[in-house]
Amino acid sequence: MGTEVAYATSGDLHIAYQVLGAGPHLVFMPGFVSHLDLAWEEPHLARFLRGLASFSRLIWFDKLGTGLSDRVSGEPPVEGRIEDIHAVMDEAGSARATLLGVSEAASLCALFAYRHPERVTSMVLFAGFARALRGDDYPWGWTPEFFESYLAGLDSSWASGYGIERACPSVAGDQRYQSWFARYLRAAASPGAVRDLMRANAALDLRPILSEIRIPTLLLHRTNETWLPVELSRYLARHLPDARLVELPGVDHWPWLGDADAVLIEIEAFLTGNRRSRRDRPAWGPDALTAREREVAGLAVQGLSARDIADRLSIGERTAEAHIANAYVKLGINSRLDLVRRAAEFGV
Repeated sequence: MGTEVAYATSGDLHIAYQVLGAGPHLVFMPGFVSHLDLAWEEPHLARFLRGLASFSRLIWFDKLGTGLSDRVSGEPPVEGRIEDIHAVMDEAGSARATLLGVSEAASLCALFAYRHPERVTSMVLFAGFARALRGDDYPWGWTPEFFESYLAGLDSSWASGYGIERACPSVAGDQRYQSWFARYLRAAASPGAVRDLMRANAALDLRPILSEIRIPTLLLHRTNETWLPVELSRYLARHLPDARLVELPGVDHWPWLGDADAVLIEIEAFLTGNRRSRRDRPAWGPDALTAREREVAGLAVQGLSARDIADRLSIGERTAEAHIANAYVKLGINSRLDLVRRAAEFGV
C-alpha cells in the first residue's frame, strides 16, 4: 500500500492528499492540523490510517494552511475550507464518498454536505460540534475566557507540544509521543497560523442549518474526554435528522489514541455493513501479522539473517524465510530495507 503524496488544485492553491486502500470511498478530513509525511512516523496514527484503508478507498489530505498544502494568510475563509474537499475529491476521482471528520473538521464536513449533498453518501463525525464556544442558549464547549487563554499561550507551547495532556491524557507521560507531536505541530503550521485557524473554528455555528442536512450520519464521541465534551455530539444527535450517536468509553480526543479499534469497528460497520470482532485479523497491514511473523520481522529489523533467526527461535531456515516473505506481503513492502525504514510505522 503506497503513501505517495499528490496535489489537488483549488484556484491557484495546492492541497496535498494521499489515496490508499480499496473499497467504498472514504474522505478523511483530519481535525486541527496535520502533516501527511510525519503522520506515518507515529505508530498509533499510521495504524489507524491503515485500519481505515483496510475496508475503504481512503482519501485524506492536509487542509490549506497546514502540512504539505499551500500556506494562506489570515483567517482562512469557510468557503475555501470546504472547497478543499471538493478539489481533493475531484482530483482523486471520487464522485461521491463518505466523509470522515474529526473535531473542527467534523463541522466542515457537515457544512460541505449541506452545500453539496450530491457528493456525499454519508458522514462519520468524531468528536464533532455545531459550535465550539458556549453561549447563553448553548451551555457546552469552551468558555470565551478559556479560548482566549489558550490562544495567548500558543507562542510558548507550540514549539514543545506542551498541553497534549489536555486533549489526550493517555499519552501525557509518553516522551516518545510528545517528541513526535512537537515535531508534527511545528511542521504542520506556525503558531500564528494556528491562531487564525482556531479563530475560524470558533466562528463556526451550524445550528441554523442542522435540520436541513439529511445525510445518514454516524456520530462518535468518547464519553470522558474533556477537550470537547460529549454533550456537543449529543446536541448534534438531537438536531441532525438522520444521525445516530455511539458513545465510546475513553478520554482521548484523537481517534487513533486510546481504544482506536473500537472507533475502527464502528466506522467499518457503518461503511460496509460488516461488524468484525476484535479477534478478526485483517488480511493485510500490521494487524494482519501473526505473533510469529511479527517476532521474525522484529529480528529481521535488528539485522539477523534468516539462518540467525532460525537458530534464535529453533525453527527451520526455510520456515524463517517463509515468515519474512509473508510479512513483506502483508505489509506491502518488497525488501528488508523497507522493513527497517518503516519499522516504527509497522510497530515491529
